[in-house]
Amino acid sequence: MKLAFIGTGKIVHDALDAVKDEAQIEKTAIFARPHSLEKAQALAKEHGIAEVWSDYDELLEKTQADAVYIGLINSAHYPYAKKALQQGKHVILEKPFTPFLKEAEELLHHAEEKDLCIFEAITVLHSDMIREMAKNLPKLGKLRMALCNYSQYSSRYDDYRQGKAAHAFDPAYYGGALYDINVYNLHYCATLLGSPEEVSYHANLGFNGIDTSGTLVLTYPGFCAVCTGAKDSDSPCYIQIQGEDGWMRLEGKPNSPSKLVTVYVNKEDSALTKDASGAMVRSTLTETYEPQPVPHRMTPEFRNFAAIIDGKTTEHRKEYQKLSEETLEVVRVLELARKSAGIEFPETPAD
Repeated sequence: MKLAFIGTGKIVHDALDAVKDEAQIEKTAIFARPHSLEKAQALAKEHGIAEVWSDYDELLEKTQADAVYIGLINSAHYPYAKKALQQGKHVILEKPFTPFLKEAEELLHHAEEKDLCIFEAITVLHSDMIREMAKNLPKLGKLRMALCNYSQYSSRYDDYRQGKAAHAFDPAYYGGALYDINVYNLHYCATLLGSPEEVSYHANLGFNGIDTSGTLVLTYPGFCAVCTGAKDSDSPCYIQIQGEDGWMRLEGKPNSPSKLVTVYVNKEDSALTKDASGAMVRSTLTETYEPQPVPHRMTPEFRNFAAIIDGKTTEHRKEYQKLSEETLEVVRVLELARKSAGIEFPETPAD
């Protein structure tokens, strides 16, 4: 895969670090708007990138890259991705994919028409941890509850408290806690639990109508998933799923968890014991799983994207279809959630 990096922000720095030792990924080009051109030139020098562009249309027309990684603000995702597909480039689009379901459907349709791939760059779908959770899910029996919390005080929130809204806190740029941070929780739920029957979002809205934090409630047959995401406060982060026969808990931030603990009923031992509170408890088994070390938390997803783009086997197409369906479901739920909380996004974003 010959890859062009679109942008010069922190996430692009992370992406460059993630692929620096990946032989199957050639760092071909980098783009920045004219006011950030010096940053792009510095990154190109540091990472051995031959092409530096400040005109996006010209890059798409002339670059040797066959794929673009778009690490721009949320409001730029759809237009930049659409242009790349129209010029025959595969697209890796940072999360959140798009703010509107109709845009996500359009991009995936364009990609299919041109026999291209467009991916949402969401690290959690490519980790050992989520695969381990899926493997352990049947041990929990009939599901009864899911509790997710990703809370991280934003470095931009102090300014917001003073009335200054950065893009990440501006509805004109499709910001907010739901799309920036709670989206991770939602991807775990979409992968492990499937499509919810009902969606509601209970948001803490700031002075400009954006959600600085909030709780997303997803209703499934027989249970609910409760997903909290906060950019205005801190707390321990986790994902916990409970069933009639056990529970599992992912410790740490959803995009960089430290371990998974799974506790489930030992069905070969029917003895009950009394705990410290006097309650009778079942005999259980405990499993602890720690993720395999990787060069960077984003490396596995780029490896998978390159394999799918370069491989083009039946299995690769199945994996791509699965990822596409996951993305559409998450965009659908995000839009329903946002509207339920009365958060308005303009059809035409700020420039």
